[in-house]
Amino acid sequence: MALTKDRKTELIGSYKTHDADTGSPEVQVAILSERINYLTEHFKTHAKDHHSRRGLLMLIGKRRGLLEYLRVRAPERYRVIIDKLGIRR
Repeated sequence: MALTKDRKTELIGSYKTHDADTGSPEVQVAILSERINYLTEHFKTHAKDHHSRRGLLMLIGKRRGLLEYLRVRAPERYRVIIDKLGIRR
């Protein structure tokens, strides 16, 4: 199993911007990053799993779009999430 309910709740708790936040770009990027990291590890042992690789590429594209949205709309929030997750430049 890639992402348990407890782990997802933990991610939401650490990346939320306000108390009732579950869908802000920061939370979505954090959840997508967790799934991307899991699939990256999965491919180290299952190199020929091309169906899951397509899913990985779709997740990367979705995360990229959310990060681009943040970069344009709220550059400071973008920098914070990039530093916190350790992705990009």
